[in-house]
Amino acid sequence: MRTPWKGAAGLALVVDPASDDAARELDRGICLLREVAAGTRPATLRLYRPSPTVAFGQRDARLPGFSAASGSAAAQGFEPLVRRAGGRAAAYHRSCLIVDHVEPADDAVAGTRARFAAFGDFFAQVLADVGIDAHVGEVPGEYCPGEFSVHGRRDGVPAVKLVGTAQRVVAGAWLFSSVVVVEDAEPLRAVLTDVYTALGLAWEPATAGAAQDLVPGVTVDAVETALLAAYAAVVQLEAPAATRTA
Repeated sequence: MRTPWKGAAGLALVVDPASDDAARELDRGICLLREVAAGTRPATLRLYRPSPTVAFGQRDARLPGFSAASGSAAAQGFEPLVRRAGGRAAAYHRSCLIVDHVEPADDAVAGTRARFAAFGDFFAQVLADVGIDAHVGEVPGEYCPGEFSVHGRRDGVPAVKLVGTAQRVVAGAWLFSSVVVVEDAEPLRAVLTDVYTALGLAWEPATAGAAQDLVPGVTVDAVETALLAAYAAVVQLEAPAATRTA
């Protein structure tokens, strides 16, 4: 069966163990991208639960407040890094799930917008599978705003951003990276509040939330299970190349 993003029929599954090296975690996605582009690795799906990180965009790094923002992130236990993809600062920690989907492509640039739309719909359905009223679209005032952010709703509660996405393309392959915020949103709101203040960027802290805020009891394990089931319905997943450790 073809995937919603019109990609490969099969994916090699990589589940990375916990790490305390945020920079290496971020760089590994780019390494996988280069290997897939070179033909030394098949299309790959990588899952991991990241160490606490504030990933700044390239534009953030050029702002006068970047040094102060980085220092604030570090003081709160979040490693400040500058990612190669676009967008603005985003924060994540071990109660999030990061999904790196890497595939070869003759023209990786051509399908950029279509992939944003398709993966947005895909992740909204995954969250719906764990009971969340999820939708695709930018939430006014959200951090790292994007047209294809996935947000969740609940009666009486403002919409909160739950999935942020980004892409990286090179000659011969593309990487689509998604951060799913599942549990423990408060540290993320706190660090983003200080970071955005230092950068001089306006945002609304109430838009930063977690799936568990909307459906109590939802866990990262549950979201990962739903995600893998959704993938298995449309592609052949090969055995994990690694097993998560505590």
